[in-house]
Amino acid sequence: MLRSTISRSLRESLCRQFSVSAAVGEHNVNRLGVIGAGQMGLGIALVAAQDAQVPVTLVDNSQESINKSMMFMETLLQKSVDKGRLASDDAQKIKDRISTTTQLSSLSESDFVIEAVPENPSLKAKIFSELAEITPSNAILATNTSSISITKIAAAAKGAEHRVLSTHFMNPVPVQKGVEIIAGLQTSPETLTRALSFVRAMGKIPSTSKDSPGFLVNRMLMPYINEAVICLETGVGGKEDIDNIMKNGTNVPMGPLKLADLIGLDTCLAIMKVLHEDTADSKYRPAVLLQKMVDAGWLGKKSGKGFYDYT
Repeated sequence: MLRSTISRSLRESLCRQFSVSAAVGEHNVNRLGVIGAGQMGLGIALVAAQDAQVPVTLVDNSQESINKSMMFMETLLQKSVDKGRLASDDAQKIKDRISTTTQLSSLSESDFVIEAVPENPSLKAKIFSELAEITPSNAILATNTSSISITKIAAAAKGAEHRVLSTHFMNPVPVQKGVEIIAGLQTSPETLTRALSFVRAMGKIPSTSKDSPGFLVNRMLMPYINEAVICLETGVGGKEDIDNIMKNGTNVPMGPLKLADLIGLDTCLAIMKVLHEDTADSKYRPAVLLQKMVDAGWLGKKSGKGFYDYT
């Protein structure tokens, strides 16, 4: 299960001593805002509160989603305390650094904001348009998009285009060290420098890429997953054989179909559509089976069923 993976890795991460080696003066972040209380948003907020030790405002338009995420965080931290991997005082400090709200206007005091909502261009444009109005003039506005053009998102932040870039965290956030940093055409050098500094303060290892469809990770990863789905739909191999040969033959931690379930099949489909539409290259055509499974509501682990059954 995804939660057990995050839980195990977070406990290991919490064993580390809390460090403030990256001074606030380097990235000038005194408060982080995170938009979206799903698994990505919660993971970003948790790591920022733990490693960068900055106060975090977590925003979601659903109080139910916020409550669910906070309960999950409580469970993770309490397990670490129960097993002696984390002092109760330190766990409390992490919790105290995270506040929640359903109001986007609460980010008016955040000097770094990371948006982690679904891959919906119009939704992201609306959010960044509002962020340009409500955030301080020096606040960095980052998106966690995995495929949408940063230049296009920045264009929606009228008057603040130079403050927009992407901090593309990998899933699950407490586990994966890599973060893809993508600057748009309008992004200023100062914004990029501060973002790199803050990501390092979170204990992550950043890599930079150009604002090109799919950037680096998904330009390579999604066609790999998509081809595995095509192999399944055309009968080249069964799902276990496809996953096992890649896992046991190339030493990856999991096969492409299980990885797709972990990411979310709707997310995989959305990224493949962006790659296909933005490049006009037929090699990025989404697998027919991938579209059918999304139509059926079989989205992977988060829905309880994908290529595998998680009920």
